[in-house]
Amino acid sequence: MIELSTAMTRNTKVLLVMDVVESVRIMEQDQDGFVRRWQQLVEEAEQNVLPLHGGRLVKSLGDGLMLEFANAQGCVKAAFALHQFARQANAGVPPEHQMHLRMGGHLASFVTDQHDIYGTDVNLTSRVSTLAGPGETVVTADMRDQLAPLLDADVEDLGECHLKHVKEPVRAYRVGPPGDAPIVPPGNAVELNLRPTIAVIPFAMRSNEPGHELLGEALADEVIAALSRTSELHVISRLSTTVFRDRREAVEDIKTHLGATYILSGTCRSAGTQLALFVELIEAKTGHILWADSLKGQVHGLFEADDELIARLIAAISSTVMSKELQRARGQALPTLEGYTLLLGAVGLMHRTSASEFDRARQMLEHLIERSQRHPLPRAYLAHWWVLRASQGWSKDTESDARAALDCTRRALDCDPNHSLALTIDGLVHTNLLRDPVAAYSRYESAITSNPNESLAWLLKGTMHAFKGEGDQAVRDTQRALSLSPLDPLKYYYDSLAASAALSAADYQKAIDLSRRSVRANRTHTSTYRVIAIAQAMLGNIEDAKRTMNDLLVLEPDFTVTRFLERSPGKKFAIRQKFAAALEQAGAPK
Repeated sequence: MIELSTAMTRNTKVLLVMDVVESVRIMEQDQDGFVRRWQQLVEEAEQNVLPLHGGRLVKSLGDGLMLEFANAQGCVKAAFALHQFARQANAGVPPEHQMHLRMGGHLASFVTDQHDIYGTDVNLTSRVSTLAGPGETVVTADMRDQLAPLLDADVEDLGECHLKHVKEPVRAYRVGPPGDAPIVPPGNAVELNLRPTIAVIPFAMRSNEPGHELLGEALADEVIAALSRTSELHVISRLSTTVFRDRREAVEDIKTHLGATYILSGTCRSAGTQLALFVELIEAKTGHILWADSLKGQVHGLFEADDELIARLIAAISSTVMSKELQRARGQALPTLEGYTLLLGAVGLMHRTSASEFDRARQMLEHLIERSQRHPLPRAYLAHWWVLRASQGWSKDTESDARAALDCTRRALDCDPNHSLALTIDGLVHTNLLRDPVAAYSRYESAITSNPNESLAWLLKGTMHAFKGEGDQAVRDTQRALSLSPLDPLKYYYDSLAASAALSAADYQKAIDLSRRSVRANRTHTSTYRVIAIAQAMLGNIEDAKRTMNDLLVLEPDFTVTRFLERSPGKKFAIRQKFAAALEQAGAPK
């Protein structure tokens, strides 16, 4: 045991760490206003709040404070008073500039010298503060035990919470003034830019064909409508982009006036029924052309829902944007990245089988969560990350991963109880990790009720029917998902799960066709190979099934039938035994 010098002493007191939610963003947008209001809050704390409640300022943390109290009662009263002061200071301030505090409290043991305080409990208190949303205070079980519910505070149990750089989960509680709901109502979030913006300039018409004068504008409308169905992009209305038609060297103006990240422009030529479209996708910041192509099609049928020219165009745009953001996410430090780069990059990387890329996805999502505590989307995707980790066989403790995933979805739904993606991923956690199909199905239904166009909810609901052996319903739901997101950047994932639905409906050839389409887009998604091998074995094509199994074992050398049964979300349903037998026929190790 290390002996302390005479200048150092041990203490056990209540610590409270307080900081400003999204302080970096607010500082960038309103530096003078933020500094002025922060100084007023610090002055209020030092002159009024702390003396009244037996506290002292331990140190300033830049955009936060560490405070020390003799007891938990004084700590929570001071916390409530500071929250109230911040709310009053926000009166008349635009929402994007408002200053919201989050706080974490803990009964901490630490060492003090003339310069600072030290110890693992000091770091733990800082981490506990990250559990709090704007206007909230979260405390540990040790501190909660010193509070009298309804007398000192209203208390809500948050369960076992996972904290960054803390090995074991921590039992935490949200506290609020007696009689008040401790949860801040949802809907006070500042819009976070999680989608890059694309401006589609009406295509210039280069033709003398009668009746084709407005063809370029009509085609641009179709492209805008199709891109708007892609959830990863924000598309500027043509009413705003028309002014830039036929203007040369307008990239800087478009970036300045429309805030576009990407610009799509082009020219149309028509001759009789033939159409030629030359298009360019430009990165607004640099002016570089990221993608250009000449596409040919027929004028008649151009505006039908299944037109191939528009489908090819939108698929190329989506793929280029995703690739660009993924490249940016890999090559730059996290603090310099835009929110949409972090999100799109993470979504792309977490569907890779490289362990390093998969871990990078988690770092990106955690950084995005730190940047904006009030948005459910990054937390929902982080929960998906935990599910994928277990599904890919990389988890050393699936129960711990399930708790971590549930912690993410709980916090996401705290931000917005009706967030369709968070509800969907919560259902996925119950399906894949908790093996609770009843709860999972309920989450998918809630997600669809909240947003009937949540394609992932339809996809996973269909997969749930597939696990049960309800093939016809599985196919209907997965086809609905495909129709809602026909150009999704992760379409391989949709095709893979739709193949599983076809497999459960005993449509083995369709399962193979969908799986092969998925493999062409992503050759590293191992579950797709399982579907192909099972379908080939069920059709009696054993040699083909064995070749597919060899491909699977190259990607996943530890794969066995036993592990398939253990990890199968359909563990309680008889259909999995039929699939296990097919895998054995395909040569899978037992």
